[in-house]
Amino acid sequence: MESCTHCDDLDAAPTPRTVTGCEECLAMGGQWVHLRLCLECGHVGCCDNSPGRHATGHFHDAGHPVIRSYEPGENWWWCYVDDMAFEVEGAPPSPSHP
Repeated sequence: MESCTHCDDLDAAPTPRTVTGCEECLAMGGQWVHLRLCLECGHVGCCDNSPGRHATGHFHDAGHPVIRSYEPGENWWWCYVDDMAFEVEGAPPSPSHP
């Protein structure tokens, strides 16, 4: 099985920089479908099904490779560099927005 080495030194449950939604969408009055949490800095961005695709934009701008779902009950992670989804055994549950 393949594994991602980009998550070795990341916080599995960083403090989200906002708990109410996608940072960029909130700033510009946009809408999102689902939210993603950057595991390096706590940036909250919208998914690729959202018009802004701000989580992916954050990866391109900041170079932070690993996100996880910021949706209630979802515990999957995604590495942009390795182009793979995965779960981390023993990781704390994903923080999620209200």
